[in-house]
Amino acid sequence: MTIRKIGLVTTGLMLGAALTAPGRAANLDATSIVDAVTVYPDGATVTRIISLDLPAGETTAIAKDFPLGLDASSLRVEGEAGAKLVIGTVDAKPPRAAPPVNLPDIDKRIEALKDERANYDGAIAAALARKKFAERFAESSPAGLGEKGEARPITEWRNAFAAVAEEVGQADTAIRDAERKQREIDREIARLQADRAAKPPSRMEVQIELSSAAATKATLRVTYAVRNARWVPLYDARLETSAKDRKPALELVRRAEIQQSTGEDWSDVALSVSTVRTGRGGSAPELRTVIAQYPPPPPPPMPQRPAVSAARGVAESRAQEFHFGGGTSFGDAADKAIEQQTVADVSAFQTAFRLTGRVTVSANDGAKSLRISTTTIAPELIIRAAPVVDPTAYLEANFPQAEDAPLLPGKVSIYRDGMFVGTSRLAAAGKDETVRLGFGADDKVKVERIVLKRNEGSAGLIMTTAKIDERAFKTTVRNAHDFPVKVAIQDQLPVSENEEIVVEMLPGTTTPTASNVRDRRGVTEWVLDAKSGETKEITFAWRVRWPKDKAIVMSPSG
Repeated sequence: MTIRKIGLVTTGLMLGAALTAPGRAANLDATSIVDAVTVYPDGATVTRIISLDLPAGETTAIAKDFPLGLDASSLRVEGEAGAKLVIGTVDAKPPRAAPPVNLPDIDKRIEALKDERANYDGAIAAALARKKFAERFAESSPAGLGEKGEARPITEWRNAFAAVAEEVGQADTAIRDAERKQREIDREIARLQADRAAKPPSRMEVQIELSSAAATKATLRVTYAVRNARWVPLYDARLETSAKDRKPALELVRRAEIQQSTGEDWSDVALSVSTVRTGRGGSAPELRTVIAQYPPPPPPPMPQRPAVSAARGVAESRAQEFHFGGGTSFGDAADKAIEQQTVADVSAFQTAFRLTGRVTVSANDGAKSLRISTTTIAPELIIRAAPVVDPTAYLEANFPQAEDAPLLPGKVSIYRDGMFVGTSRLAAAGKDETVRLGFGADDKVKVERIVLKRNEGSAGLIMTTAKIDERAFKTTVRNAHDFPVKVAIQDQLPVSENEEIVVEMLPGTTTPTASNVRDRRGVTEWVLDAKSGETKEITFAWRVRWPKDKAIVMSPSG
């Protein structure tokens, strides 16, 4: 068996002349089913299966069940058969809108409904006339009811009133019933007229030219890209904290939240999610030369001219604007029940997670969350606080990212000892990079920061006096746990970007463990080991000096 595969997409250009004999290829209606889907952060690739009983010779398979939103340029076809099969041109186009086959019957029904509606117009007119007659009788009756105007017994008056009221009521009821019937007829006419109109296509038609050496069964796989689909990473981080009798353990669950509005349901498909971002293109942007130069001199002033007509003045001003204008501007070029998980296919440049079994993701059916993988990690726990802005101590778990598949940035749900404590964001992390996750406030570690000294004034001789800002702080850390903890305290040392502004850390400062933490200038950190019930103190003092005739401002960097 020999199979030749040609993946060409055309817009009517016939490239199969070398494959076909004279004569017209037979058309064969085909039905496709979605078999596999790979979802990207900004799109998806869908594979449909078409099974055919092919005759010998040339055939055009026509499938009319593809989604309108597919990228026609991405269509690719391959397959296999029991005889030599050649795949020729592939064409995708919306099917023509066709009128309904029962158009005469619809027209007759609409005509009959309009006649029925007109009959109700007559019924309404008759009821209105009856009502008006009763109302005129009531208005024009004399003081008496006799022939000569004599008064009649009150019972006869009441009978007259009742007769008028009955006539008016019956007329109103007849009018309301007729109008209600007319509204029902109008709705039915509108529905029939909508059925009568040619409906726009809701599916794309794909035509595949085939040439088979003999009658055979064939299976085609048609792959295409769609844009209205995406997946975003989600995480569950479940921490079991350390105590006297156990070490901490962190369960990190990767999830994929999939959403699609492609116009087709992915029913019982093999599903994968990939880290490839198809919308960014294949190449890095090309940079243009940046030129530093002095701006050109302004144009000389225009000489004064005698007054001219308004039209001539406008024409000249437009000419000047065109000649001296700045021209075009060019810019600079996201036993418990076991949850199904995926199998990771990791390559040098991308990672794909294949879900075992088959799943269903319907169109426009909201987001669907699927578990990708679960990893159990032995993290390092540390209590972290920045009392300069908030005295609250927070539990943090640190661990190296040991998997080949990178951690993508995404929302993480935080659980501590089985309790949900909030949500956070997980930063992107490749293999061997350190991941830091916060697990909420630790109320058993108390942190307090007080000001020991604040001196703003002058220093030095009279002629060389400089302004200074000198400050000292004490931070107290108390561990109320019944086990030892590691605590990291961060504070801020001002940073100068001018040689005239001098910043120095003063003697008496507790030696910090690290400076410029994670490349943040001036951020200083002390890491302490605090036993159960132990209190630790940190002293931090600094001075800023600058010229007396100038003023400075200390504010966080942008």
